[in-house]
Amino acid sequence: MPTPVAINPRPPSRKEAKARLQALLAGRPDLAARLAAVRDMGLRVTASEVHLTTTCNIRCKGCWYFEGGFDAAVPETSDPVVISDFVDSLVARGVTQATLIGGEPTLVLNRVVPFVERLPYVTISTNGIRPLPRAGFEDVAVAISLFGGGPLDDSLRGYRPNGSAFTGLFETALGHYRNDPRVIFVYALSEEGLQYVEPTVRAIQDNGNQVTFNFYSDHGSDHALRIDNEQRTLAEALRIKEKYPETVVSHPYFIETLITGRSHWGGQFGYDVCPSISVEHPDHADRIANGNPVLDGFAVYGADYQTLQFCCTSGNCADCRDSQGVYSWLLVSANRFLDDVGRLETWLDLAESYWRQWYWAQRHHANFARRAPLAA
Repeated sequence: MPTPVAINPRPPSRKEAKARLQALLAGRPDLAARLAAVRDMGLRVTASEVHLTTTCNIRCKGCWYFEGGFDAAVPETSDPVVISDFVDSLVARGVTQATLIGGEPTLVLNRVVPFVERLPYVTISTNGIRPLPRAGFEDVAVAISLFGGGPLDDSLRGYRPNGSAFTGLFETALGHYRNDPRVIFVYALSEEGLQYVEPTVRAIQDNGNQVTFNFYSDHGSDHALRIDNEQRTLAEALRIKEKYPETVVSHPYFIETLITGRSHWGGQFGYDVCPSISVEHPDHADRIANGNPVLDGFAVYGADYQTLQFCCTSGNCADCRDSQGVYSWLLVSANRFLDDVGRLETWLDLAESYWRQWYWAQRHHANFARRAPLAA
């Protein structure tokens, strides 16, 4: 069932939110331990994102990185001294987590090593063609991209840099990462591929992995977020979540917000509320001044290891419904979930499902790995 929308433009003040939370916990002390675990994980993580390389071994349709010209925007460096000094600078700033993207990070594993050696929490975003070794990368989270599912994945992602097509991308990734607890498949749902969702999720389950849903945005087109039958798409995603609750990490509330872009308080996902921006980028002065929360200290860097990027993805906000941006928006909006105990539980479920995506978070809080999120 769709989440009821109540238009409530003003969130409670910090004082009001604290009082509401205390009142809710007084009636449900069992929730306090869950809240403490979520807060503890959040305090441990100061996040960053790095374009590790501009090189990739495939050319996906709708890839924001290449459609947006990020591969040519800054000069890539492979200088190990520059990269090592950069990681040291992150540590000095209090950064504890890095998501390494590209390009394709597994092509430049020597650049991954300094991050793994000096940061406690590292996530590798990969297309799955090359395996990330276990030795030396035991605690790294591996996020494998997947577009559409079934044969649609190959038709969207199966292209070499020279333009020639190939098949078997998903099967290759499954083979590399069978029963690998580090892995989460980041499955970008497409309305065109709804018939493939269940067999794809079943294959991930049978392979001993988990999956989180994303939204396929056809970057470079005139209708990147177009969806003709929103409710049909939402219903299928929720059905699969209910049928495979341990394999699909995504919470039902998150799934609905991802597909519709809307929250229960009437908020609409977009630049004005997205928290996943480089907070020190000068172009964000007005965004930060609007009072909507951001991720403290978050920054995204180009492959020269010095250029500050606009945000966690393309910077073209009208065409973006990035899963991690949506999840972050819901998590920083905790004071919107204090109407009653049910809403608070939903937010806790959301937070736990978010951390279940990342192997390094599971290592700190085993309950994130075990708990199946409840329905909204």
